[in-house]
Amino acid sequence: MKTKKIPFILIIFFIVVFFVFLKGLKNSNIYTPSLDIELDIPKFEAKLFDSDELIKSDEIFSSNKFYLMNIWASWCVPCREEHDFLINLSKKKNLEIIGLNYKDKVQNANSFLNELRNPYNIIITDIDGTLAIDWGAFGVPETFLIYNKKVIKKVIGPLNKNILNEINEIIK
Repeated sequence: MKTKKIPFILIIFFIVVFFVFLKGLKNSNIYTPSLDIELDIPKFEAKLFDSDELIKSDEIFSSNKFYLMNIWASWCVPCREEHDFLINLSKKKNLEIIGLNYKDKVQNANSFLNELRNPYNIIITDIDGTLAIDWGAFGVPETFLIYNKKVIKKVIGPLNKNILNEINEIIK
């Protein structure tokens, strides 16, 4: 009698486990970070890319002005893909582009910029990655649209034509 109950209990158990996993697979986007936000930018002090000079966030960002903070690295393939969009945005008079060079070697970053051109007004370095963490970055590339010292839009991943159009509409 007991031997007949054990296979039945195991079958029921595996059916329940199967449906739990199936439900989990259908809900793969359980957490999606908010990309349209309005948070104060972090206060920081960082080294300028082309010198040993330290600069504070208050010296970079001012009120009533649009900034695009782009976290990039020379070893990042999507950073290379989005670079033309940054070059396009660098032509805008009412937008300053700030580069945050993430965990990169200076020689490699310089080669990257020499090859693809430099769209950045200022570049700061983040050798150990802590500054990117302060910004809430998940990886590279990530881009933050800033106005009045507040992040008003966050882009996870490379810029594309649709995002470029959205940014252009916002900064008009």
